[in-house]
Amino acid sequence: MKNQLNLADFNFFHSNFQQQDPLYGYFSAVAGQDGQISADELQRCLTQSGISGSYQPFSLETCRLMINMLDRDMSCTMGFNEFKDLWQALNGWRATFGSFDRDQSGTIEGQELQQAIKSMGYGLSPQAMNCIMKRYSLNGRIPFDEFVSCAVRLRALTDQFRRRDTTQTGNASFQYDDVSFYS
Repeated sequence: MKNQLNLADFNFFHSNFQQQDPLYGYFSAVAGQDGQISADELQRCLTQSGISGSYQPFSLETCRLMINMLDRDMSCTMGFNEFKDLWQALNGWRATFGSFDRDQSGTIEGQELQQAIKSMGYGLSPQAMNCIMKRYSLNGRIPFDEFVSCAVRLRALTDQFRRRDTTQTGNASFQYDDVSFYS
């Protein structure tokens, strides 16, 4: 059959399609031969891309959290498709942060953080918000890097919970590894 596509042809077309993606340049500049990037490579990639805008570059810890959020095989690395997913999430978080950073200081205050988290669809208790404020604020203000760190953890934990709440009753069972990976 002449119209069948073999694996080599598929890989060639898939590779060419990826290379036409504008994000591929950022990704491939730091990716290893295995087509994966580690946390320090992600940090370099995001810094070079300018995604953080005028805000401080992302810390290595935040980059580790970003990889963990999308790391289904627990390899502690990220492929190009995961990178594209992360890029989309980062743009959303940057827009949310920017809408609450009204004075353009590169930080938001506690009340603004609470509003930002609520605008992203999370309904947290006052106690949980208080813990988040204590964890992510520096002198009562939350910089973009810490905001992203918070957003990553919220998304990862929510995704984990939803996968395990199979009956959608608000109850889920977790194994120790599931929780320790995101804490």
